[in-house]
Amino acid sequence: MRLGIDFGTTRTVVACSDRGNYPVLSFQDESGNPVDWYPSVIAERRGELRFGFDALEVAADPEWTVLRSFKRLLSGPRTSPDFQVELGSTTLSGVELIARFLGSLREAILTRSNRPSVKRDEQLVAVVATPANAHGAQRFITLDAFHRAGFEVTALLNEPSAAGFEYSHRYHNTLTSRREHIVVYDLGGGTFDASLVHITGRRHEAIATSGSSQLGGDDFDAALVHLILEQVGLTRGGLPHRALALLVEQCREAKERLNPSSRRIVIDLESCLGDLAPAPEVTASVADYYDRCLPLVQRSIEAMHPVMAHLEAKSRTDDALTELAGIYVVGGASSLPVVGRVLREVFGRRVHRSPYPSAAVAIGLAIAVDDDAGFELSDRLSRHFGVFRESDSGRDVVFDPIFGRDARVPGRHDPATVHRRVYRAAHNVGRYRFVECGDLDPQGVPHGEITAFDAVYFPFDRNARNPGTRLADVPVQRLPGDGPLIQEEYAITKHGLVRLTITDLEAGYQRAYDVGAAPSAS
Repeated sequence: MRLGIDFGTTRTVVACSDRGNYPVLSFQDESGNPVDWYPSVIAERRGELRFGFDALEVAADPEWTVLRSFKRLLSGPRTSPDFQVELGSTTLSGVELIARFLGSLREAILTRSNRPSVKRDEQLVAVVATPANAHGAQRFITLDAFHRAGFEVTALLNEPSAAGFEYSHRYHNTLTSRREHIVVYDLGGGTFDASLVHITGRRHEAIATSGSSQLGGDDFDAALVHLILEQVGLTRGGLPHRALALLVEQCREAKERLNPSSRRIVIDLESCLGDLAPAPEVTASVADYYDRCLPLVQRSIEAMHPVMAHLEAKSRTDDALTELAGIYVVGGASSLPVVGRVLREVFGRRVHRSPYPSAAVAIGLAIAVDDDAGFELSDRLSRHFGVFRESDSGRDVVFDPIFGRDARVPGRHDPATVHRRVYRAAHNVGRYRFVECGDLDPQGVPHGEITAFDAVYFPFDRNARNPGTRLADVPVQRLPGDGPLIQEEYAITKHGLVRLTITDLEAGYQRAYDVGAAPSAS
């Protein structure tokens, strides 16, 4: 069974590749009704964990601790594969928590979905996605968790690049020799991404990506919560955690029910706040709520600037939008009417909203997993990758950029993107401090969103290569005379990870590391 899986912040959507068709799987919710998503929710009570619909079923029970939007935990600047999550009385690693959630998703696909006929022990082959601006550790954790949950992952794509497949499959007639580019505007539950994609036939190339790891539907929910509390004279800090969580959930549901004709939002305060409710219910104006949303939409447009700048640079006319097949609006949060309204005001008639905004990425992933569809993708890293090195005989530290943010992620039939460096080692132990960042200042120093990875160690001194030597504990000292001739080789894998191979060229000694994977101190 071949699947496209969009692991989302609030909901996970699964599409199936079925003989040239790409239907979205539906699941039975806690009431037995079919819905086209699986809740990204976890609940804990005295060591017992529940996931998805089973977690929603106990969400109102005060004995259970509920964790929503846990995907956002992956986007922290110092997230590593062994980071710990405390949930109620349970503490476990982030990758284990996500793997167990994905294991429940696998079980739900087999037992409570409308999947095509498949044997229980049949391999589930999947293409999955991460936000375009996801750092290396986030990509590694996602990939590792899917493998632990029993999925065979053949590719890891950027979410907006996957939506580009869905666009060309659905709207191929809009693509011409004069209009070969689209911009994907992907506003999900927890992240915003934008990508400029060049499409020729079934070949897709991501030209540029940008976005924000801290902008999504959760923030639009928070804006409504703030408006409601303001109207009744309450604050978030004055509410118990469970009461606030129930209010957030009710505001999310109210937001998702809005349509272009909506004028009022009614929130049942009593059911959320109990005795703390100053009134049984409160009514808010949709216009007032949209006013609170405008700065968030504007933030998304500002985050698109690097992508639009690339489009303008490639344009042969003064109006780059005339050479654009469309701005494709996807992601569950993009369903909010004010989002489409503002985008049309800014970009005009080039704005096309997916008929299935919450499922566009999953459908694109299902197309990608279909070998017979013939689609090819060349993706981009979206973040600068490099290493801090000593300079001036150890008196200074400088940043050495390895790959730029537009470095190519190899497609299925593409050669690897490789960078090599050869030098004489000066010290007994190499300590590599890798970072990813959103941008570089004019002096080449990382700034913006910066992610620091666990240090990688390599023994230049051949006496430090004994089994069991913990290199992190070895004092760094200069080697007498000339050190060994060392080669560093960096390769971008098809999953968008960086694989480092360090070789002592004279001794033939070699070690390989996946940057962003588990710490390497030995």
